[in-house]
Amino acid sequence: MKSTMMLSPLLLTCIVERAGQLFPSVEIVSARPNGSVHRCTYRDLHRRSRQLSAALQRANIARGDRVATLMWNESEHLEVYFGVPAVGAVVHTLNLRLHPDEIAYIVNHAQDRFLIVDEVLLDVFEQFRPHVKLERVFVVDHGSGQPLPSGCESYDSFLAEGGGQPRYPDLAEDEAAAMCYTSGTTGSPKGVVYSHRALALHSLSISLPDQLNISCHDTVLPAMSMFHANAWGFPYAATMNGCKMVLPGRNLQPEALLDLLQNERVTLTGGVPTIWLAVLHALDCQPGRWKLAPGLRIVVAGSAAPESIFRRFDKLGLRVIQPWGMTETTPLATVCNLKPHMKDWPEDERYALRAKQGVPSPFIEVRSVGDEGEVPWDGQTAGELQVRGPWVASSYYRLDQSDKWTSDGWLRTGDVATIDAEGYVKLTDRVKDLIKSGGEWISSVDLENALVAHESVKEAAVIAVPHDKWQERPLAVVVLKDGSKVDACELRAFLEQRFARWQVPDAFVFVSELPHTSTGKLLKSKLRQEFQSWRWEQQSQPAAKGA
Repeated sequence: MKSTMMLSPLLLTCIVERAGQLFPSVEIVSARPNGSVHRCTYRDLHRRSRQLSAALQRANIARGDRVATLMWNESEHLEVYFGVPAVGAVVHTLNLRLHPDEIAYIVNHAQDRFLIVDEVLLDVFEQFRPHVKLERVFVVDHGSGQPLPSGCESYDSFLAEGGGQPRYPDLAEDEAAAMCYTSGTTGSPKGVVYSHRALALHSLSISLPDQLNISCHDTVLPAMSMFHANAWGFPYAATMNGCKMVLPGRNLQPEALLDLLQNERVTLTGGVPTIWLAVLHALDCQPGRWKLAPGLRIVVAGSAAPESIFRRFDKLGLRVIQPWGMTETTPLATVCNLKPHMKDWPEDERYALRAKQGVPSPFIEVRSVGDEGEVPWDGQTAGELQVRGPWVASSYYRLDQSDKWTSDGWLRTGDVATIDAEGYVKLTDRVKDLIKSGGEWISSVDLENALVAHESVKEAAVIAVPHDKWQERPLAVVVLKDGSKVDACELRAFLEQRFARWQVPDAFVFVSELPHTSTGKLLKSKLRQEFQSWRWEQQSQPAAKGA
């Protein structure tokens, strides 16, 4: 027996049409490279995205053609998010922080046809331009008046030529709408292609009260990049709900970010932990300068957030929410919020739970798998986290990597996790970052989060270094806060309050900065390479387990 329901496809076009009709005067604020602020509305977004759609059709775009972007977080990027997939083409956001050779590889592998590029990023484009084949390149110039490079066209002129009346094709919801490549820390970057359906369902999911609780009453500032993993879905969900949106451009320095958060009365923002650690440092250095919206929700993801972030923002009346996801999961797959019966738990237990990655989103399934199969949800037994669901990738674009998916259709994330009886996922490490010492596993993530809780530590990474006796031992690489002083003995004693002596790093190296990937994650592969010849001193031998 079939239902009596309409078969109405879930399309991104429905989202932007809704915003233009129901929230036409709601603002979209963009910070420009020259320090100015540009303001437009959802009425403008609707009009200009339609202009882009019509212009692409006039340029003979075909369904499935890729239109690449090399752009910061700004209103023009938002209109591309909707204008390109509305006519059946695919918006392909390029990670501008990658090496030019990697960008060229991605453009060629994706077979991009057109490129839309910010004028301020033309220097990046010129570095890979000789190595790619693009039919047309459109430059967003923000009215600078500078002459365009040879072979490039004005983006605004292109829009004006389109007429603004596109002929929307009848699209299926499972057709491609957007694509993004993984950051390629291991092997070549891999392409993930998102369907209209996946993006629409993801937007609905993260809007739920028990997820990120997004509504038209919010002012949303995505401090994560629109060129990677859909800015965690914030632009789609904010547009769907008619939120005022604040797009910070390229300046994510803590003072500039705090000014935007304050001046625009932002109620929901998000970004990687390094951004918020820098913000906390600025707030500590200049107490009272910024008055942020009470109850501001700060979504922290990209790598596990230390418990200290939750405690420090709580003291300021601001709320941190930690989700988890990856490029392959569109990207959010779990979100951490307390269940009602947990509100009366002791404070330390509540913080310990909030620092987990949370429960799976609706329609997302999770499991943890060890050498002997699926492990119990006991909060203790660790295994590789595997996921599946309607916005989880089932393959990579033009790449056969069958070992990334199990025979029964689960995505192997490469993250090591426990799942407790309440369904809360806790990442304990990446498979490749676990430290095996004397036959026992040590979590580098737990050690890093503990180190960052020290008042003198700005950032820390813990890596495995080969050891003649113990196979591997942990080495801590530490960045101190400006003006702070601390030695290895003090940090070792600090960690021994929470960890057994055999789990504590044998050595601490102090550096001015740590390497990061283009998306802000710690680049441990570079640290492992740098310290692969490390020689342990005799007095640094670890204590025996249980000592």
